[in-house]
Amino acid sequence: MKPLVPAVAVWGRTAPSHSITAVMITDDQQTIVTGSQEGQICLWDLSSDLQISSKEILFGHTASVTCLAKARE
Repeated sequence: MKPLVPAVAVWGRTAPSHSITAVMITDDQQTIVTGSQEGQICLWDLSSDLQISSKEILFGHTASVTCLAKARE
């Protein structure tokens, strides 16, 4: 069986549409992470004046992302 390799896609100012099912904000409060019904995980930049801009989208899940958790070192 071939090993699975996750794909990463980067886009411009407009992110692809997706149905958000989970939300998390990082400890430094500069990145929002969203999971979607379509199985994507999206990273968003959050500025100090609370403006949100798209950053990255991670593909690879075959089911909805319903929970997000932070990992510890």
